Amino acid sequence: MSAKRIGIVWNPAKTEKEDLEAALPEGTDLTVSWYETEEDDPGESAAKAAIADGAEVVIAAGGDGTVRAVAGHLAETGADVDLGIVPLGTGNLLARNLEVPLNDLAAAMTRAIDGTPQRIDMGWVEIALPEGNEHQPFVVMAGFGIDAHMITETNDDLKDKAGWLAYVESLGRAVSASDVMEIKLSREGEDLDDEFAHTLIVGNCGTLQGGITLLPDADPADGELDVLILKADGVTGWLDTMKNMVWDNGIRRIVSKDDSAQSSDTAIHQRVSSLTIELEKPRVVEVDGDELGETERIDVSISPSALSVR
Repeated sequence: MSAKRIGIVWNPAKTEKEDLEAALPEGTDLTVSWYETEEDDPGESAAKAAIADGAEVVIAAGGDGTVRAVAGHLAETGADVDLGIVPLGTGNLLARNLEVPLNDLAAAMTRAIDGTPQRIDMGWVEIALPEGNEHQPFVVMAGFGIDAHMITETNDDLKDKAGWLAYVESLGRAVSASDVMEIKLSREGEDLDDEFAHTLIVGNCGTLQGGITLLPDADPADGELDVLILKADGVTGWLDTMKNMVWDNGIRRIVSKDDSAQSSDTAIHQRVSSLTIELEKPRVVEVDGDELGETERIDVSISPSALSVR
């Protein structure tokens, strides 16, 4: 059923308002309100204003940060409002995982307005920082290690020019900055277990840029989070990790039609509904591509079916 009252939360750094207006479906009886994001407020206040004005659908027109901010506000408040996505960023991760049209404003806008709503889960991260605890939502992935260091090491000017390929350029520096260390894990509130890792990723969705599937079991509507623990150290370890990703959880799955993720010595797959992570030393934490800061403790949880997306 088509929505009639639309609130569009748009990032003016990503596109012109006129381009979004031109992408709206013609011949429909729509009431459209517009809400700009700000550098220090990527969408939460704008989403709040759209809901207060009676929007049936709040469309996040921007990058992953805008989508995360709007989705987090809708989920946290329990608003009876659908989320629409018009992807305009570098990663567009939730859009990729939900097969929202990319590089086609009109198609994405039509889906946001006319698409069938589906419920998906919302992930939450709480980290301890010197200035206090930080509680943040994520719709795709959160974690520490190589993925977080790739974000901090990526050149912003290169990202503007080359898009997601800029992250590849920073991979070598990210690997160098991600040494194996001792961590402690508590799943679903159980006792802490000792583990060693340089990277830990918790995901609600599994696909990254370039069609890379990092978490092959991830389903944004299954009420669980998927965990990937990486501990490769040295050439032999990295070869094992690559085999696990390319063969065990790539080609083999296609050939055998086995849908379960396979672990190896250096790449461990698990599923949880909550996870507490205690680190030997501080590490940068990222959520959906946004850096939160360094911490020695991370608490991750999930709110099942907390968000309605078109």
